[in-house]
Amino acid sequence: MPSLPTILIVDDEPDIREMLRHVLECEGFKVQEAANGEAALALVEAACPALVLLDLMMPVLDGHQTCYRLKANPKSKHIPVIMLTAKSDETDEVIGLAMGADDYIAKPFSPRVVTARIKAMLRREQSAPAAAEEEIVCGDIRIRPERHEVEAAGQLVPLTPLEFRLLLALARRPGRVSSRRQIMDAGQGAGVVVTERTVDVHIVSLRKKLGSCAAAVETVRGVGYRLRESCK
Repeated sequence: MPSLPTILIVDDEPDIREMLRHVLECEGFKVQEAANGEAALALVEAACPALVLLDLMMPVLDGHQTCYRLKANPKSKHIPVIMLTAKSDETDEVIGLAMGADDYIAKPFSPRVVTARIKAMLRREQSAPAAAEEEIVCGDIRIRPERHEVEAAGQLVPLTPLEFRLLLALARRPGRVSSRRQIMDAGQGAGVVVTERTVDVHIVSLRKKLGSCAAAVETVRGVGYRLRESCK
């Protein structure tokens, strides 16, 4: 049976890395390890893993900074990042998601939960449901699903994979309101814990990146969000 993709574990605690390596290798994954953010960036530059498990609190370069640099690099921006943290403060989760993290797991965690989240994330990344879908135009916003590109007012917008899926989910329902649950189900699929805060953080980040086109993503108070009906 062929081995599963490579997972990069980034954590400054050797015991955590050893435990995760054992669990993932038993599931058939290949595993790389890094003890800090700088070492992780070097490994990703040499050979892109399928997914990164990234600890928040690390020396040299912390998880937030590492995630930001991964998502800012064209070579690694599409690699899913799951953040691991001992902190329970929701501010850390909000910052992590704003930096481009695709999921967030708090320590202590169950190894079975981690492997389930990884498999769910990889299934979503591999599904690529719209390979042949035509360009979607929403006023000055152009979405090219087959190229994973978004253009706003003539400028390419560097969205994270999750931000792209959320925008695409709204664009497929022009003028129609989507609840936060519907948006996350469409953008992430099943198997991920959905919270209203998570949706709102990504929408705020999405609007900032859309610049002058931000108003196209409208809030429907008490319900959810919609994209202006000018989509075609």
